[in-house]
Amino acid sequence: MEKRSPDWTDAMNLLTAHRQSRWTVKYAADRFFRFLCLGSVIFLGAVLGAIVLFVSETGFLVFRDVSLSEFFFSSHWDPEHGKYGAAVFIAGTLYLTLMTLLITTPISICVAVFIAEIAPPWLRQWLRTLLDLLVGIPSIVYGYLGATLLIPWIREHTGAPVGDGFLAAALVLSIMILPTITRITDDALCAVPNEWREANYALGGTTFQMIVRVVLPAAKSGIAAAVILGMARAIGETMAVVMVIGNVAQWGFDLVTPSSVLTSHIVMQILNVDFQSTTNHALYMMALLLLMISISLIMLIRRLRLKGGAS
Repeated sequence: MEKRSPDWTDAMNLLTAHRQSRWTVKYAADRFFRFLCLGSVIFLGAVLGAIVLFVSETGFLVFRDVSLSEFFFSSHWDPEHGKYGAAVFIAGTLYLTLMTLLITTPISICVAVFIAEIAPPWLRQWLRTLLDLLVGIPSIVYGYLGATLLIPWIREHTGAPVGDGFLAAALVLSIMILPTITRITDDALCAVPNEWREANYALGGTTFQMIVRVVLPAAKSGIAAAVILGMARAIGETMAVVMVIGNVAQWGFDLVTPSSVLTSHIVMQILNVDFQSTTNHALYMMALLLLMISISLIMLIRRLRLKGGAS
């Protein structure tokens, strides 16, 4: 049997060692990437858990000095006299969110239907780009426009002494969340299979019938998710609301009376209180309410998306 030369054997050994080293490097890089991703997830979960734990622990301290019934059902907020009723802020938040959705939802759906089903391709692309730009405008810009243009207009046409209130806040928030709801609704409508549209036309249906009876029902989960996401942004919005709502702890359900909501009240009060004070604990409880509402809405959106994907 022919013997292999030492040079050939050495070359094979070097090649084998090189391949093994390459696989070792690849394996090490793969393990490093896995640990990096896992560490990032753990870090994110730890940060979220720490935030929830800290806000909860600090917020619940308020009930050492204030009863549950007073905090949630009293509208009397006067820290100087030990009164910490947050009902006016909680109700104001819900009222403002409801008003905003009543204004925004029908407009957003109509705009999304026009973009997805009626507009020509060139206009469709232009409108989508415009909506993306509107989403990126800072909230303080909307608030400043509301404070300098909208409030004087409301004061002039309603006779209100100041013009701040739920009407101005709802209109500003509606303009802010309209692009978000519209774009997500547009995506939901575009996800409906074209075969369903063609089947409608094959049966003699009109475009209106196709939109109302086929497209909108098929996209209802996506539309609901869009509305809920808009609701989450409306509830958590701060700066724009602070600039137009008036920031007064009173009922303002006549729309043009200065009032306040959870976010605006926290911003206006947080810099003027001691960290260990009952007032600060009450503000943290308000922050906890906002956090729980946001988490609940996000979980609801996830459930709707899973339901829509399954159907």
